[in-house]
Amino acid sequence: MIKKIEHTAIMVKDMDNTIHYYSNMFGFKVRLRGSSKIREMAFLYLEEQPSIEIELIKDLNRTWDYNQNSVVNHLAFTVEEIHESIHYYKEKGIEFLSPEPQPTLEGGRMILFYGPNGELLQLIERAKKA
Repeated sequence: MIKKIEHTAIMVKDMDNTIHYYSNMFGFKVRLRGSSKIREMAFLYLEEQPSIEIELIKDLNRTWDYNQNSVVNHLAFTVEEIHESIHYYKEKGIEFLSPEPQPTLEGGRMILFYGPNGELLQLIERAKKA
């Protein structure tokens, strides 16, 4: 039986650059980093939610191609105030895919952008409870 979401894996081209991006941009910390003969991997987490991680994978000797259309569509991060967050991340160099946040089905707002490996990322401001 499924108990929780464990992690989301992202294929990376440059492990150091990707760790730097997620750490400096969003505050992720490295729980574990290592390699085998075929892969380098790192597991990142947020202090406020350490039970869900991002797994970064860099193949050292890739023997097959990964799906370029991405089976996992995007990785989403909750923010308190989306306009503040957009301003903050624009100052850090993020280019968003739309000029303004878009509405969500639940009445919140969201905006999309790409990470350092072309992964689609999303900021979400949940609807305020009345």
